[in-house]
Parts: sequence; C-alpha cells; structure tokens
Amino acid sequence: MLATTLARRTALGVSSNTLRTLSSWSAVPAGPPDPILGVTEAFKADKDPRKINLGVGAYRDENGKPYILGSVKKAEELLTSSKPDKEYLPITGLPEFTKKAALLAYGADSEPLKQGAVAVTQSISGTGALRIGGAFLARHYPHSKVIYLPVPSWGNHTPIFRDSGLEVRGYRYFDKKTVGLDFEGLKADLLAAPEQAIVLLHACAHNPTGIDPTPEQWQIISDIVKERKLFPFFDMAYQGFASGSTSQDAFAVRHFVSQGHQIALAQSFAKNMGLYGERVGAFSLTTADPEEKARVDSQLKIIIRPMYSNPPLHGARIANAILGDKALYSQWEGEVKGMADRIISMREKLYSTLTHDLKTPGEWGHIKNQIGMFSFTGLTPPQTKALAEKAHVYMTGDGRISMAGLNSSNIEYFAESVNAAVRGEL
Repeated sequence: MLATTLARRTALGVSSNTLRTLSSWSAVPAGPPDPILGVTEAFKADKDPRKINLGVGAYRDENGKPYILGSVKKAEELLTSSKPDKEYLPITGLPEFTKKAALLAYGADSEPLKQGAVAVTQSISGTGALRIGGAFLARHYPHSKVIYLPVPSWGNHTPIFRDSGLEVRGYRYFDKKTVGLDFEGLKADLLAAPEQAIVLLHACAHNPTGIDPTPEQWQIISDIVKERKLFPFFDMAYQGFASGSTSQDAFAVRHFVSQGHQIALAQSFAKNMGLYGERVGAFSLTTADPEEKARVDSQLKIIIRPMYSNPPLHGARIANAILGDKALYSQWEGEVKGMADRIISMREKLYSTLTHDLKTPGEWGHIKNQIGMFSFTGLTPPQTKALAEKAHVYMTGDGRISMAGLNSSNIEYFAESVNAAVRGEL
C-alpha cells in the first residue's frame, strides 16, 4: 500500500519534502519575543561571572537564590502529615482559602464582607484573576467596554484585557522629567474619561515604576472615580510585599470600599508567599447583597468552567494553612516584612552609592522614594543596551529593574556600571 502511494506521488511529480512544506501553519507569523523573558534568556546565555539579572519579577535572597519562606515549609509539612487527597476542587476553588483571601484584602471591618456580599473565586494567580475579571466585565458590566490602564502598566495587562474583549485606553501616570507620579496628568485624564468606563488601579507597588499615590492622593482619586462614575478594578499583586504591612498595602482597596465604591479585585500570592509556581490567586467583586452575590457567583462559574474547569489544589492549601493558623500567620508576616525591608535597604544602598560615593550625574532620589520590587531607574534604552553588552547587567529596555536582584555581593558593581553608562564610559 505504501509503495503504491509513493508511486502515485512520484507520477504526479510531488515529492515527500514538498508535501511536508504544505503545512496548515505555514502562514503563521513569528511573534515578538516577550520583553521580560527575553532578558532572562540573554542572561542565561552570558558566561561572564559578574552577570546580573534585574529583569526577573521574583524575589531573590541575599545570595541571589530563590527563597522559600519558612512558613511555607511548615505549612507543607503540616499538609503532608495530614495525608490529604488529590481530588478536584470546586469550580471557584478552595472555599476556606477564598474566604481568608477576601478577609486579608478587605479587612475585618469591611461592610460587604460582613453582609456576605463579596463574590470571590480562586484563580490561577494574579494573571488568572485579571483574565476572569476581564471576561466577566466584558460579558456583564452594562455600561462600558472600555478600560483605562496607567501608562506605563504591567506589560501583560493590555493583552489580558484586549483578549477579554475590552477596549484598552491609557491614563497618564509616570512623569519622565521627575521620574515620579504625574498626578496632575492622572487627574486630568480620569476626569476626561467617559462616565462609567472601567479604570485599572495598582493597589500598591506599581509595576513597573514602583511609584504609588500617597493616601491623600488615593482619596482624591476615589473622589474623581465617584464623580465620573468610573468602575475601579484593583490589581493587588504585592500586598505586604511593598511596605511590609498587609494593612498598609491594602489602604487603597479598603478606602474605596469604605466610600461606597463597588470594586473588582485581583489578588496574587506569588510574591508575598513566594508561591510563584503554585499559581495561587483570587478574583472578587463587591455586590449589593447576598442574593446578587449568588447570581454573580453563578456567572463566574460559567466563565471559569470552559476556561480551565477548576484551579490548582496544593498552593491554595498552603496559603489557606498560613492564613488560618495564628503562629504560621505571624511567622509569615515577619517574613514578608523581612523581604520588604531587604529591598528597601538595597534602595538606600544604591541611592547612597550613586549619589555620595560615585557622584553619578543626575538626581537619584526616586530610587529610595519608589516602593516594592521594581524601580524605574530613568536609564535610557541606549544605556540599558550598553549595560547588557559591556557590563553584563540585564534589565528591560525601559530601565526597569527588579530590586530583589540586588544584594551585598553585586550592588557596588551594579552602581559602578550604571555610573559608567550615565557618563558614557561603557
């Protein structure tokens, strides 16, 4: 049979190689590389022992190694000893975990929580929470299909919301001249936004700039959102990881809710529990009452079921164990503060070295004024390129660095390299 088929092909003048080239995917274009993952790939290919990777959005310890929290280790030991099963979770996840996640975000004094009016579902980390939220708003938010993102915002926000069916627009956020918050531009753009549009707000540790509004500025933003009848969607990927205090980092979320806003909220436990690969997150919406919550819950299930059916189990059990055990919770809070404090100390050291020791041209106060894992350094694309090619220091082209990638062993080399790049000596 095979010989007959080959003979027919030969008679028709069609070779096996030709048939192989007639692929259904021959017209699929190559997509651009991910700007952040591409940095990591370049770093891995570099053989220089001095190389530094400041592109990765994951915490590293003082030795530049991945860090597993002690509270996470203890939680896993407790889980192992209990010999849990591996059954499917419900569509909206582990109920005990989602209840505790909502309490962590909204606080015990939250009226919607007290009234049983917060619809919450476990998600595949923060990205999954944003995707569920985008899909829900595109399908059920009755007033607008437009979402405003800060400029700049996390690189994945635009494709998430665009692929969810929303129209993505921007509002001013970062002032290149001051390397700070463009608060006047932010206010003007939100005031000019069409009524009842959706606005995405980073609850704390803005990614990529590391610049957050002050509590007083958050209050003004809340007033503008209320005046324009905008719908606030909070992305809270760093609760506790920014300042070291889970309550302080939740200020914006809790203030908006206290002012009567209905909100959407995406939570991640990747950074603050170091559960990156476990993909632990939650998405929630405040509703009018328990009856409305039940209807929203039913629609969240309809969105999730064909998307991935139900979320992962192990990471949710770890987070639930930590949030539900007084001793583990206390240990976790201390570890979160320790991570935040180490990053703050790196900011202070970098600022001091650039400003006082090296007298690097420019003003570097923004380094220590920013918060969270990331910092917008103010370095230009040519400078970041020179740093990668000649100093083996890798960051995104816009000058964003992960402060967690700096430690006592490499910070002086980094500062010296930045100094050389700014002076044009690389």
